[in-house]
Amino acid sequence: MRRRFDLRRAKFVMLLAALGCVFACASGCGYHVAGRAARLPSTWHTIAVPAFVNRTPTYRIEQRVTNAVVHELLARTKYRVVPRAAGADAVLHGEITDIEAVPLLFDATSGHVTTMLVTLKLKVSLVDEATKKVVYRNDNFVFRDEYQISGDVNSFFQEEGPAMGRMSRDFASDLVSAILEDF
Repeated sequence: MRRRFDLRRAKFVMLLAALGCVFACASGCGYHVAGRAARLPSTWHTIAVPAFVNRTPTYRIEQRVTNAVVHELLARTKYRVVPRAAGADAVLHGEITDIEAVPLLFDATSGHVTTMLVTLKLKVSLVDEATKKVVYRNDNFVFRDEYQISGDVNSFFQEEGPAMGRMSRDFASDLVSAILEDF
């Protein structure tokens, strides 16, 4: 009789422990999917993204970065994105202050660069047009990533456009995440 009682008690304790685990997992423990915890005002419907200002000698980098940010906002938010501030609920201002590409890895046999480290520095602010309150601001937004390049001289110059496109998309993803997550 005593053995049966101990077995019931053990099953009951295991059931309580399992239920506790289920409730702990169901509560979420504070975790959430990135890009979904937007702290932006729910009253906004439109965000203006004027062309970023380019303070670097890199030709047309502001167009690539601006287009990538617009695409990322459209893909990850419910907001309508427009190019001009007139009639928008908020305006995202950006200024590219520096871009630097330095050799990171070299081919051991030829000595040619195989990987570059690209650093992009910007000033970014998101302003509520109704209140003129700055919702997000980072005067030293630094994006850094590695990009492989071809050792073939003929294809090297053809890679610049696609490489800038990849870098712009990667940067835009980081920027929109920072804005949405309010980090």
